[in-house]
Amino acid sequence: MADRLHGYRILILETREEAQFSRLLSEQGADVLQCPMFTINDVSDPAPVEDWIRRCIEQPFDDLVLLTGEGLRRLMKVVRRVGVEAAFVAALGQTRKFARGPKPGRALREIGLEPQMTAEKPTSDGVAEMLSRLDIRGHRLGLQLYPDKDHGVLIGAIRAQGAEIDTVLPYAYDAQAADANIVTAIDEMADGRIDAIALTNLGQVRRLIEVARARGCEQRLRQGFERTAIASVGPAVSDELASHGLRTDIYPAENAFFMRPLISAMADALSKSPPRSAARA
Repeated sequence: MADRLHGYRILILETREEAQFSRLLSEQGADVLQCPMFTINDVSDPAPVEDWIRRCIEQPFDDLVLLTGEGLRRLMKVVRRVGVEAAFVAALGQTRKFARGPKPGRALREIGLEPQMTAEKPTSDGVAEMLSRLDIRGHRLGLQLYPDKDHGVLIGAIRAQGAEIDTVLPYAYDAQAADANIVTAIDEMADGRIDAIALTNLGQVRRLIEVARARGCEQRLRQGFERTAIASVGPAVSDELASHGLRTDIYPAENAFFMRPLISAMADALSKSPPRSAARA
């Protein structure tokens, strides 16, 4: 299976698990161009996060919804800093845990826990649909949020079921720091020096469009997409692409919406023709 992507130049935009994604692609022989979409920082004021952790320990939630793996890892960073790791993990052990997708599940396993349920679709709508099948009336529900997303619809859906929600936002994005790198990546695609772009969350699509518009190079971006195979990790990303009039060329096997199946699908699709990027380098 090794070297199936030898000679192909792949653009990745992942930030939270960029190193792992790059390593997996490199193991298949790919030349990986990394372009982080943003820098992830701790929140400027840790007090609300610390207070949420204290409430979780003092009275464990009935339910906990984790939207990102990064969120739990950032919470654990604070937990360890304030010296309450054992108590926090014990509290989570008493709580019914729900994951938006495989990444929060992996973060739970890092601390010896498992999600009781994972959304079939790794989206906020998928979480709402999963919870709609359960009786959570009167439950205290912890909800870990992530930046640059309006979570009002999800929160409204949970409250409509009669749950009391306690939210926490444990990290922040610095988007401006990455703008110049994004413009460079757009130029690489438009000039035909990329064989495929691998998109692993819908925020990446939105960010590309936003930066291209702000920097006056949206047409260059669309030219780049025309010349580059577009690989999508799952339905949320493909739906976002379609909303901007963009296609999906490569898609993993059904219900396998994470890195390894995406890489396998890319290897299958790209290996049918020689790398284009090498001829244009």
